[in-house]
Amino acid sequence: MPIAQYIKVIGRGKDGAKPITREQAADLFGQVLDGTVTDLETGAFCLAMRIKGETPEEMAGFLDATYQRMQRFPASAKPVVVLPSYNGARKLPVLTPLLALLLARHGLPVLVHGTATESSRIFASEVLSALDVHALTAIRTIANGEVVFAATELLCPGLKRLLDVRRAVGLRNPAHSLVKIMNPCQGKALVVSSYTHPEYAISMGQTFELIAANALLLRGTEGEVVADARRTPQMEAFIAGRRTLLQEAQPGTLASVPDLPKDIDSPSTATYIRAVLAGTHAVPASIARQVEHILQTSSQL
Repeated sequence: MPIAQYIKVIGRGKDGAKPITREQAADLFGQVLDGTVTDLETGAFCLAMRIKGETPEEMAGFLDATYQRMQRFPASAKPVVVLPSYNGARKLPVLTPLLALLLARHGLPVLVHGTATESSRIFASEVLSALDVHALTAIRTIANGEVVFAATELLCPGLKRLLDVRRAVGLRNPAHSLVKIMNPCQGKALVVSSYTHPEYAISMGQTFELIAANALLLRGTEGEVVADARRTPQMEAFIAGRRTLLQEAQPGTLASVPDLPKDIDSPSTATYIRAVLAGTHAVPASIARQVEHILQTSSQL
């Protein structure tokens, strides 16, 4: 169906807009990813969805369209832990690479994927590069105990283009939610996902249930999927869409807060991560607990 017909349905404002079906959402999003619509129509889609908000059925349809166009990683010997990283560091060091390397140390294959969505933040890809983990140039099998980084454009160029719309209009769009819940792997995988606002916890959880996902969901650090080193966040697991509460959130900061680096640039963060891996700095308690939950959940896949 022409995209204008969809915009008439989803673009009537917060109260007048209506949801579309999963099949319609897949058709609409596929057109956007393929670039068969104009920039004006893409912008209209992004703004309409930003005002209306995505339903779980619509997100499932967006995922269906994305998977039809995505280069996906072959199955690994063990379930792959998928760490989407799109927010980066604003005030705190981005410790998603630390989480990845701690999981790899336990023998799991780990995929970090992402792209820089803003120019003023430090991103996990930069820290990983400082740790000699450089972006892949081709999709391949991930070995046990290995961390790899895949740029979004390697997975799906159309998705990267849609993410870049934010630089033009200054607002997030469905792609920013989708990349946090998508599974770029063909075999068994556990998607670690995070939210910044409580309403997204509800919609993301409902989507994981609808698509029967294997996932771990928490309130991360400035939008990153790593647990805040200063707090104990709630964590939920989804096995084939079945939800389990792993730990409840504890209010306030921890009694003992780790000594994080004051500078959040890539070299400083990489130096801190090396010190933690070498044992000269303790693993932050909340991240250590997150590792345990991921290991336990992945063992059930």
